[in-house]
Amino acid sequence: MTPVQAGRFARIALGHVTRPYPHKADHVMTGDADVYRPQRVHPIFFGSFDWHSCVHGYWLLARVRRLFPVVAEAAAIDTLFADAFTAEKVEAERAYLDRPMSRGFERPYGWAWLLMLQGELMVGDSPHAATLRPLADAFADRWRAHLPLMTYPVRAGTHANTAFALVLADRYARVVGDEPLRDRMAEHARRWFGGDRGAQAWEPSGEDFLSPVLMEAMAMERLLPAVDFAAWFDAFLPALAGGMPATLLTPAQVSDRSDGRIAHLDGLNLSRAWAMRSLAAATDGPARRVLETAAADHLAAAIEAVAGDYMGEHWLASFGLLALTGTD
Repeated sequence: MTPVQAGRFARIALGHVTRPYPHKADHVMTGDADVYRPQRVHPIFFGSFDWHSCVHGYWLLARVRRLFPVVAEAAAIDTLFADAFTAEKVEAERAYLDRPMSRGFERPYGWAWLLMLQGELMVGDSPHAATLRPLADAFADRWRAHLPLMTYPVRAGTHANTAFALVLADRYARVVGDEPLRDRMAEHARRWFGGDRGAQAWEPSGEDFLSPVLMEAMAMERLLPAVDFAAWFDAFLPALAGGMPATLLTPAQVSDRSDGRIAHLDGLNLSRAWAMRSLAAATDGPARRVLETAAADHLAAAIEAVAGDYMGEHWLASFGLLALTGTD
């Protein structure tokens, strides 16, 4: 990651986090009174096509601001944050969660990204962390309450993926020092994934932006002691050192970047690169080299696709930043 790339990503996000339309709502109406105008009910996160993409657009900006404090876009980020993160706007976002039909709003993808944003603001000693905290606390409470209700994890390669939410929520829990939450997530991860062996990696599906196999591995790497993870990972991907399964290590092809769902596959390449780099750091020997090579291939396949068509542009740079800088 270079200051030039950081500035490019920041400009992309600045161009869409306050762009109100087009907009895809996660909103249930029970009557005429529930007619939805995005900026009225979401005065902070109304842009970027949908709520969760706007949240991780702000995360991108907060992270660039922290890692590259002299980037030319820093002043624009500061101005945006001062306008967005006010107590009144945060309370409006939080109050939306009180609606009876908002129980499943953005679960778990948006929840996890909001926690990531809060963690990034806290690590950067941003004054906006205190302002955003009531909303972050509300989503952290929802996550704690939801975990014991999940008899089974969601293994999809899209927003509902449970393991991806565990990875992002773990980052937040580490930042705030919430070890009971980490312990609870580790307990559930062991129950959901602990017996998984010989992953076949029948992926990607045509609209994936997450690898179910790699997200699961990342969650276990973050939440298990290193020795336990090493034994589990060897059994989970036993042929990895030999370059198998090939479908997991081969970048996805994207046929139409103007189609928002097909464009997910650019995100898959970027999120795979992020996961592979993270897992390589926790592995050694031939498996590590396989992961590092595949990560470079996936990154090269998608990093230039973060801008161009709005159906990818409103979110892909966040995944590019994950691939290049991780979460720490």
